[in-house]
Amino acid sequence: MSDAGLEVFLADAAATERLGEDLAMALRPGDVLALRGDLGAGKSTLARALIRALADDLGLDVPSPTFTLVQSYDARFPVHHFDLYRLSSQAELDELGFDDALTEGAALVEWPERAGGRLPSDTVMIELEHRGEGRSVRLSGQGEALQRIARSLAMRGFLDRAGWGNAQRRHFIGDASARSYEIVVQDGSASCVLMNSPRLVMGPPVRDGKPYAEIAHTAQSVTAFVAIGRALHSAGVSVPEIYAQDLEQGFLLLEHLGSGGFLDSQGQPIASRYAAAGELLAMMQRRLWPDRLEAVPGVLHDVPPFDRDAMLIEVDLLVDWYVPAVTGQPASDALRAGYHGVWNTVLDRLAGREYSLMLRDFHSPNIIWRGDRSGHDRLGIVDFQDALIGPSAYDVASLAMDARVTIATDIEHSTLEAYVAARQAAGPFDEGEFRETYAIMAAQRNSKILGIFVRLDRRDGKPAYLRHLPRIRDYLRRALAHPSLADMHAFYETHGLLEEREL
Repeated sequence: MSDAGLEVFLADAAATERLGEDLAMALRPGDVLALRGDLGAGKSTLARALIRALADDLGLDVPSPTFTLVQSYDARFPVHHFDLYRLSSQAELDELGFDDALTEGAALVEWPERAGGRLPSDTVMIELEHRGEGRSVRLSGQGEALQRIARSLAMRGFLDRAGWGNAQRRHFIGDASARSYEIVVQDGSASCVLMNSPRLVMGPPVRDGKPYAEIAHTAQSVTAFVAIGRALHSAGVSVPEIYAQDLEQGFLLLEHLGSGGFLDSQGQPIASRYAAAGELLAMMQRRLWPDRLEAVPGVLHDVPPFDRDAMLIEVDLLVDWYVPAVTGQPASDALRAGYHGVWNTVLDRLAGREYSLMLRDFHSPNIIWRGDRSGHDRLGIVDFQDALIGPSAYDVASLAMDARVTIATDIEHSTLEAYVAARQAAGPFDEGEFRETYAIMAAQRNSKILGIFVRLDRRDGKPAYLRHLPRIRDYLRRALAHPSLADMHAFYETHGLLEEREL
């Protein structure tokens, strides 16, 4: 992308429709795309393809809004198609609800010049004009939206180099990070997953001159995913095959492992699947894992340790974000000092405990159930780029206290029993030490998550995570009920950190 913007040549209508898909994959609520061009330049074709891709409905009727001035669609998020050719005055935009539309969705605007100065400053201008048998498209503007579009076009270029340039793109999932995923299908082939993993933006220093992500050892590039995936595959763990990769840009074309989950038709957890995942962890944690892994020849990834600094910066999220949200004021210096004191005392007990490859987010959203397979192959693992070398019990706690699913105590216990039985069957195993480490790691993880989910709401504008807070508090109470955590439990109780709170 240059200062002049982006330029694309579209050879035919199919190319115009693909551009519409590329724009749809980049679009977010609040974005405005202004379409300009002569009659027949392809504005309607482009808008129609964008809206259908956003709605994931190729048959969706998308009429021209020439006479109605605006057509609205209930897609992945609302999208409003404005045609201002017959606009009598700029004030009429208020009657059309233009500003309100942007609070909940995105807008496509034809004849944008009739809006005068009413369009947002970060509007992306899309100008189409005939060029020979095709048409050229110039995209210009300033702000994040144009940057997202540039990355989406780069993803199309990656697909083209991989032999998937004509693929249909559809949104799959996003997560709490900057990563996102799409389903791509071409010529009736089996679908693949397109992973978009931009290089991590480290953020400002928060402690000792270091940013949070550096202290917490968050993966900085997609190289970590490739290296750890290779190691897991070699160990007999089912992970997605990588069909194409661009490590520099952060794009991967992956095998689609399926969509089977860990919940029944009523949305309740299936105990046997959690137990099977516990047994998979037991198999993985019997191995010795190196802390340096090869991604591709000559490119290595050093697996960081889950050290004390990382553990503490994570639990600090509770006092940094959760406490101010529920009390209305920052955590006091006394609260912070006491909090660090109890945590340092507990973390001292981890010295000499069993450490292994710790996938970090080993829970149901990241595990695919494949019931037509057998043994450990029934479980496909899809999220592991942030893996560390840390206490083996951490991933067991992540699974048995699933942050996105309410796990009753009986299923938590059966998951633990499946793990313990598998470890004991394989050789010597200190169950008492494991259960204490499990409680410590469950307390650490759930303290962190209370802070993260509030941060996702307050900083990142993702309020949906707040609905999980009652579940996380319950998990935290369970973890702190272990006798060896009595002092920590008392501290949390004294300071109201376990109370039910409304945000």
